[in-house]
Amino acid sequence: MFNPVVVAVILMIVLSLFRINVVIALIFSAIVGGLVSGLSLLDTINSFSDGLGGGASIALNYAMLGAFAVAISKSGITDLLAKKIISKMKGDASKKEIIWFKAILLTLILLASVSSQNLIPVHIAFIPILIPPLLHVFAEYKIDRRLIACVLTFGLTATYMLLPVGFGGIFLNNILHKNLVENGATIGAEQLPYVMAIPVFGMFLGLLIAIFFSYRKPREYSISKIKEIEPENQEIKMSYIFTAIVAIIAALSLQLYTDSIIIGSLVGFIIFMLGGVIKIDETQDVFTKGVHMMAMIGFIMIAASGFAEVMKATQGIETLVNSITSVIGDNKSLAALFMLIVGLLVTMGIGSSFSTIPIIAVIYVPLAMQFGFSPLAVAVLVGTAAALGDAGSPASDSTLGPTSGLGVDGQHDHIWDSVVPTFIHYNIPLIIFGWIAALYL
Repeated sequence: MFNPVVVAVILMIVLSLFRINVVIALIFSAIVGGLVSGLSLLDTINSFSDGLGGGASIALNYAMLGAFAVAISKSGITDLLAKKIISKMKGDASKKEIIWFKAILLTLILLASVSSQNLIPVHIAFIPILIPPLLHVFAEYKIDRRLIACVLTFGLTATYMLLPVGFGGIFLNNILHKNLVENGATIGAEQLPYVMAIPVFGMFLGLLIAIFFSYRKPREYSISKIKEIEPENQEIKMSYIFTAIVAIIAALSLQLYTDSIIIGSLVGFIIFMLGGVIKIDETQDVFTKGVHMMAMIGFIMIAASGFAEVMKATQGIETLVNSITSVIGDNKSLAALFMLIVGLLVTMGIGSSFSTIPIIAVIYVPLAMQFGFSPLAVAVLVGTAAALGDAGSPASDSTLGPTSGLGVDGQHDHIWDSVVPTFIHYNIPLIIFGWIAALYL
């Protein structure tokens, strides 16, 4: 119980659930974890500071993305989109028609989330652009935003776990397969999607539960608060719409070419200025609004990088795994379960499954093979253990992304409306189905 990783992650989760700011929770928990491990206060702070640089570029990316999102909003193109969607529904629509409308809307949001990982690999960049204008629609039909968060997170997470293209190619081939082979597991990269399909199926069941049971009831949201952020009666000029289309295409093309959100957003922002959507004397105000929109994500990412560096310095992961193996003996079933739970703790703290695999693979692969797991079972253990927590961590972009769009008006709490729902509906099924897959593959 006094393992530094366990102490730090549980403390971070508890503080977050009590609505303590996530950045403060990460910093305080990292310091406590470092001290528990035996590191001095100075060494802990130095380790935390050394890790901060890893999140700085991400923070700047999101700041520029926020400014670009505000510029798109000012053009009126997103308001036009929302009005078109609302106009498709008649004022006297029947209950059946409303259900079909909601189903189509959720499907389109899911497809956008899935496409953001491969077809148009912008990751969470589309959320603060697409979702805020749709808040009017969600409120009109009393759609629970926790459901939208679950839909978005499923698309962001399950896609890279299953499809070996885009971010999925990076996760499955460049990271998971590479680390499995380097640590002694014999498995082909083409086998990984079939292996990971089992835990992903568990996530799919979680999504169905969220849609048809957990969040199917209507939920009220204040329209006035939405209008403060997204004015409904904004004048729409076709010249601004054309400028927005050109800016979005240019920004997306440059992002894909340079692999830089900063460059893409900057060029898109300049096009909005040249097109007259943003006046020169308005740039300061627009950028400030954009930073305000995305700043929390940036600061959380920076703090999470420092937290991860401290956890590595404590060497608590190795100690935790060794202590578990000494307790469970040669019980294969318990070994699989505990490896998944440890993976959950590690990823909850680090906030990224991509960063977790290199840390745990070096321990998990030889350990799992020692317990007699097949190469396929080893792969599902490492892949699922790393993905666990990504869908339910306060510091994960899979939860921060949905919050960046759904919480712009202050009516969607990051912890209770994004993190907790996704944790319940995805992490629990991942543990169950990942455990079953490891035992029977």
